[in-house]
Amino acid sequence: MSSELEWFKSSYSSNEGGQCVEVAEATSAVLVRDSKDKSGPHLTFSPAAWEAFVEFAQSV
Repeated sequence: MSSELEWFKSSYSSNEGGQCVEVAEATSAVLVRDSKDKSGPHLTFSPAAWEAFVEFAQSV
């Protein structure tokens, strides 16, 4: 499934290594993975849970 998705690198990620994430939107889920381990595992969130997380992260 993840090979069919269009992944976007976080705008907060740099090209210097470190903690980088990529996000992909599926029909009923938002997937998050480590940009340095594209074949590794990913986390899956409901769109509502992802929206709540993003809103919280932007508020701190």
